[in-house]
Parts: sequence; structure tokens; C-alpha cells
Amino acid sequence: MVNPRGVWLRLHRYVGLSLAGFLVLTGLTGVVLAWNAELDEALNPRLLRAVPTDPDAAMWAPLALRDAVQQRFPQALVARVPLVLEPGRAAAFLLRRKPGGPPLADDQVFIDPYTGQILGMRRWGDITQGVHNLMPFVYRLHYSLALGPVGTVVLGIAALLWTLDCLVGLYLTLPARRRHAEASSFWARWSTAWKLSLRSPFRAVFDVHRAGGLWLWLALLGMAISSVALNLPQVYDPVVQGLAARQPGVEELPTRTTPLWEPRLDWIQAHTRASELMREEGARLGFALRQESSLSYDPRRGLYRYDVRSSLDIKDKGGSTRIFIDADTGNLVGTWFPTTAAAGDTVTTWLTLLHMAAIGGMPMKTAISLFGLAVTVLSFTGVLIWARKRKARRDAA
Repeated sequence: MVNPRGVWLRLHRYVGLSLAGFLVLTGLTGVVLAWNAELDEALNPRLLRAVPTDPDAAMWAPLALRDAVQQRFPQALVARVPLVLEPGRAAAFLLRRKPGGPPLADDQVFIDPYTGQILGMRRWGDITQGVHNLMPFVYRLHYSLALGPVGTVVLGIAALLWTLDCLVGLYLTLPARRRHAEASSFWARWSTAWKLSLRSPFRAVFDVHRAGGLWLWLALLGMAISSVALNLPQVYDPVVQGLAARQPGVEELPTRTTPLWEPRLDWIQAHTRASELMREEGARLGFALRQESSLSYDPRRGLYRYDVRSSLDIKDKGGSTRIFIDADTGNLVGTWFPTTAAAGDTVTTWLTLLHMAAIGGMPMKTAISLFGLAVTVLSFTGVLIWARKRKARRDAA
């Protein structure tokens, strides 16, 4: 007769072995990425810092900075402008190649907001350019194994398996069904799985793996699910849509047959119109507007996207309260709100922002860094347990 527990144990063992390398890589890169902005600035002060020579110097308007970059690179499209400038920091703009235009040697431009002078450039994530691309490269490793869309899907599948393995791992910590009436209670027997024993090196490794997995189980499951959301939305979105309400995303907005590269509304007109519509939405739905975040343009859909920080946002910096307007007419085409509008989106917002340590400031960044180390330890101890038992089976044979 097949032992169901034995089947689940083998599944946990081999799925865990197949995921160990991925989890170690993403765990260690996650330790670093919790401090992404701070480390990137420390490595690249000449690119990311802008100190005015005159303490009373005023910063340029964000849209004026975008115009300066666009004029400097007419062969590319500057498709997004940050609407909040931080004193002492450069403004960063991404370049997008226009159809028929020459390949871009670099696609990220840093400009001094006090003078409008370009401080430097890099091809985002290209580690061959040197250490100034280290943090973007670490991000690429973490998100896609630095392999582009294929790597993103591979890690998404790994995250899906990790989610299932979290459930199997929890089941395996539960005590077997009692065989005798006088056996101790379920909770008394399960409590053993939560404890560490130092009776032997192997027992310590085993208990670190089992008890550590239990202590962190909710965090592990949440991180696994959020990884599926970020890397494999084609699986995550339909599942969540079947369980809870979701808002239409940008993917559901219509795409034009030919991209609109020269919309009727320029950036200043689009900004004025979008801010007016956002105020109307705030008044209609009862949320407070706190700060502008960004304005971007999508030629494939012929839409401007306007993001602000509002009372609906929960992350530490920036905002995701969002509207889309037609780039020719200025009409409101769509909205998306990070919380309260749809339960499925609210849960997803919390999961993904916790994943990225974008909530809770330095304490959360520290917790996420420690969590990345814990995932590495759990993966490593799992491999050690497998290797020890494999050796014991070979010796017995």
C-alpha cells in the first residue's frame, strides 16, 4: 500500500532540490536589493548626486528637464518623467528607441536638476559597463536571472512550485495520525516540530530546516505568492480574479494598430489635463491627493498615464493612484487604485510592496534582508539533509 506521507515527502525533497539554486540566488540578491537605492547611490555618486553650487539655486521643472533630455536624444523617446525631484539628487530618465532609429548605446540618462546638464549615462543592467551598473544587474538577476523574458517565466514557475512546496512542507511537519487512544494530544506532538535540538550536528541541521520553516511559514508563503504575482501574472491574475474582485489593468486597455508617436496633446497639456481629471476622481471617490508621482506616455496605446500619491497608497515613497487619458482627446480612458477599489488588488498591493520592502522604512528593509538570509539557510539545510540521507541509504545498500 502506498504511503501518502512518503509520496509528499519525496515531492518535497525533489521539488526543494530543484528550487534550491533559485532560492539561494534570489534570497542573496534580495538581501542586497532591500537597500537598492542606498547602494546604487553609494556606488554612483557622480551619476546620482547633484549638489548646487549656489545654496539658493532652484531646480528646473520636471517637464523642462524631460524636454532637455528629449532634445539631446531626438532619436529616442523619453517616455516617462518623474514629477517629484529630490534636493541633492539627479533626475533619471529612461530612453526608448524609436522604430527605425539607431540602436541606443545607453538607455538611462542622469541630469542635474539645477543646471539641466547631463551628469552621465548607462545601459541599465549591463554589467559589462562596470560597477556603476552593479545594482541594476543584481535586480536583473533577482527578477529574471538576467535572461530577459525567458528568465522571468522560469523564476515565475519556480515561484509557483515554491508556493506549492510551502504547503507540502507545512503538512510534513504535522504529526502522524495517532494510533493509540493514550497518545498525547495533537498540539503536544506538533510542538516538537517547532523546537531546536542540539543533540547532534545532523539533528541541529534538521531542526533548523523544519522549525525555521515553521517559524517563517507565513512569510515564506507570502513571498512565494508575491513572486508568482510579479513574475507569472498570466497564472496569478486569473486565479485571484476567480477569488476576488480585480480592476482592469493596463493590459486590458486597447492597443492601436499603429503606434502614435506624435499625439495632439503635448506633455504640458497632458499634465494639465491629467491633474484636472485626477482631482475630479478624488472628489468623486473621496480620496485625498498628496503628491504627484510621474507622467508617462505609451505610443502603442496612445495613452498618457498619470500617477500620484494619494490616501489610497501605502508604500513609503511615490504613488500608484493612476489614471489613463487619451493622448489626442484628453478623455479619461481608465483608472487604477492600489487599495479599496477591489479586494484582489488590495491584497496584491500589500503582498508585492512587502516583497520589495517598499513599506515600513528601514525596519522592513532590515527584516527583508534577514529574510533573504533565512531563505538561503533553509535551502542549504534542505540540501544537507538530502545529502546525509542519500549517503545513509548508499551505506546501507
